[in-house]
Amino acid sequence: MVKIDPLAAKLSSDAYLGFDFGNKKIGVAVGYAGSGIASPLQTIRSLNQVPDWNRIGQLIAEWRPAGLVVGISRQADGSDNVVTPRMQKFCRQLHGRYNLPVHQIDEALTTFAAKQMLFDELQLSATKLWAVQDQLAAQLILQSWFDR
Repeated sequence: MVKIDPLAAKLSSDAYLGFDFGNKKIGVAVGYAGSGIASPLQTIRSLNQVPDWNRIGQLIAEWRPAGLVVGISRQADGSDNVVTPRMQKFCRQLHGRYNLPVHQIDEALTTFAAKQMLFDELQLSATKLWAVQDQLAAQLILQSWFDR
């Protein structure tokens, strides 16, 4: 039986996880650098504005990503808004907990774009929209990172 070095497997992975951070929910997407295609994965609920680190850890163990991509919200002029420091803290925590590269990218209204796509094109109800909009926003974040 051949043993696979988990570190070598981790380093050879071209999977990336994308995150749309929010105080109540975090959208997660997965994609592969080789194909350059991102897909929505799931929405993780936070408890008292604390991310569900157990679930995030399970996703990282399952997908063994080469890196993580987090959308960062800013004002139109590029300055920080009220949520920016929490997003940056989330990035530091991801890096500290999982020792993976964490790439930040301007999210530029991805949640709004996701809502528009889901409501206008698929005509989802508000309840269904609330359940999936964040993972679609995470897909848009990860896809834009692949595309640049």
